[in-house]
Amino acid sequence: MLLLRNSPKVQKKKTFAKKPSKAAPSKPSAKLSKAFFKPAKPEEFLKRLQQNYPNAYCALHHKNAFELLVATILSAQCTDERVNMVTPALFEKFPDAKAMSRAKAEEIEDLIRSTGFFKNKSQSLLKMSKALIENHQGQVPKSLEQLIELAGVGRKTANVVMGNAFGIPTGVVVDTHVGRLSQRFAWAKIPDPVKIEKILCKIVPKDHWIQISHEMIFHGRKICKARNPQCADCFLKDICPKVGVGS
Repeated sequence: MLLLRNSPKVQKKKTFAKKPSKAAPSKPSAKLSKAFFKPAKPEEFLKRLQQNYPNAYCALHHKNAFELLVATILSAQCTDERVNMVTPALFEKFPDAKAMSRAKAEEIEDLIRSTGFFKNKSQSLLKMSKALIENHQGQVPKSLEQLIELAGVGRKTANVVMGNAFGIPTGVVVDTHVGRLSQRFAWAKIPDPVKIEKILCKIVPKDHWIQISHEMIFHGRKICKARNPQCADCFLKDICPKVGVGS
């Protein structure tokens, strides 16, 4: 028996098997896990940092407020280790504001060249020293507002001097380490040091403002490094959001 061409048996459409869908990942993605990960409250971070770095200190070598002010100005875009290498000779030749205010720019430049931006820094040191002589009897003022008026001094530098030279907590020093850890701990969303300081001043007790920056800097240098954080060896790994998302 002949079958007509229009017969359904001849014109039956071909069916294609659907490709099996990809199996759902066994582990949640970083984005998903982050939504469910609940980091510990800041108090737990602060307690552990204090326990593990009870002797954290300012890494810039200094004997008085003037030396610390100079060293902090030099530390801009430079490591503390490098600053500590150049300041002994600098302070031997210019031990106070009076001596430094009388120096020639070239003399200072030769001594601080390896810290980078030495021309700008030498000018800042000269102007700062002259301002101390003219307006503060050669002494570093114990005022955040007056410190910020000095050449080469911003809020960070002023906080360093107020806290470490005079023991007065006027804010939290936010350097690259403190800024990085604040974001990794999910305390801050953007790397704005001004906003990060405001956040830290709210979550850190005022009597701990000076020390917390040293503790975070120690932790940033030893474990929570910028490019290769040692998360597996970190005493915060069970409560840190960065570890919680598997990064």
